[in-house]
Amino acid sequence: MMSREQNDRLTRVGPGQPAGRLLRRYWQPVALAEEFDDERVGARPVRAVRLLGEDFVLFRDERGRWGLLDRDCPHRGADLAYGRLEDGGLRCSFHGWLFDVQGRCLDTPGEPEGSRLCDRVRQRACPVTERAGVLWAWLGEGEPPAFPELDCFVAPDSHVFAFKGLWACNWLQSLEVGIDPAHASFLHRFFEDETPGEASYGRQFRGASSESGNLPMTKLLREYHRPEIFVEPAPHGLQLTALRRISDSVTHVRMTNQVFPQAFAIPLSDEMTITQFHVPVDDYNNYWYALFTSFGAPVDKALMREQRLKLHELPDYRPRVGRDNQYGFDPREQSTQTYTGMGSDINVHDQWACESQGPIQDRTREHLGTTDKAIIAYRRMLLKAIELVEQGGTPPMCLRASEAAAVRGPVIVDAVGPGGSVDELRAFGSGIDARRRARAPWSAAARAGAAR
Repeated sequence: MMSREQNDRLTRVGPGQPAGRLLRRYWQPVALAEEFDDERVGARPVRAVRLLGEDFVLFRDERGRWGLLDRDCPHRGADLAYGRLEDGGLRCSFHGWLFDVQGRCLDTPGEPEGSRLCDRVRQRACPVTERAGVLWAWLGEGEPPAFPELDCFVAPDSHVFAFKGLWACNWLQSLEVGIDPAHASFLHRFFEDETPGEASYGRQFRGASSESGNLPMTKLLREYHRPEIFVEPAPHGLQLTALRRISDSVTHVRMTNQVFPQAFAIPLSDEMTITQFHVPVDDYNNYWYALFTSFGAPVDKALMREQRLKLHELPDYRPRVGRDNQYGFDPREQSTQTYTGMGSDINVHDQWACESQGPIQDRTREHLGTTDKAIIAYRRMLLKAIELVEQGGTPPMCLRASEAAAVRGPVIVDAVGPGGSVDELRAFGSGIDARRRARAPWSAAARAGAAR
């Protein structure tokens, strides 16, 4: 069990809160780039955003520069999210005060000619950069860190698709479901198996295990529900290995990752991975930002967007299935088709599991088991990082530019392999990952092979 004080240290994200101070040391996703460009997702030039318990306005000026300013105008507090993009900045619709992307006041048109009031006014501005189809904001002080050379940041735009969704609960419990290898055998259990290759969006546990031949994941997860779980520190955070022993000579190997501070990286298929960030809106809500990275053909972004927009309400990307309609729960389905009775979309299953814990999970009442090894290791890492920041130190993954290339990958595998020790099976999985990486048209390994 955890004390209430410890729980607050890990979950509260506002300015001055321990976890809030830590997360402000990292670039944070603040919007999808397509929210400003694509009419299909309700594009608009100025957007209100809430991040880490603070309210901002996000815009792109006439020169294509991104700006993130405090949302309340420093004149008399009007909402800048309804401002006008003109004259090199964002103009408040109340009295016409104009601010550029750096927060400088450029014009106070109602003041007398020659007024120097502008020189005394500055709006807080935060740096914004675009990477992998996502806009990232830096809310910290000083120089922002470099991005690690993770696959999702190295692959070209043609091979990465980004999407997001809003969940009504704290960021930490949402992240923890992604580093829990045991839950798939229950939460995502199906009582009927599909033909390998039939899996579609939201049904990735309905097809065959990657690299497995004809073994349905549904059968594997249902019948082998006591995985051996191993957690090791890694340059990016934690590497998780879950082994399901099918026989003395056959083992299902799944290698996933926690990417510090607030992401996980998992397989979607033989040729695609997901790196998913859980970003606090405030203490009680979070957005997941999923970066889908293809190691094979370019991503069909139109199809992936269409699949997901059917399940999300714009402009907030709020799930259409949720607490208000009981997550689609059907007791008849629960008795014959699925473990949850909540349909075949595993994203809905995860959403229910996280939101049903309450706005902030009360960890003073939990009892952790051996399947929670990764969650325990991650919480320890998080607490240690919070303490480092409080002591003036540098937490993990706050990288200098010279360090970014050392954080690559990570290894992500779902395969059926031989028997053997965990070290032997990690090596087996790493070999599969290396071969996939070597085939990827955009990877350094593929380019090096083509040059030889």
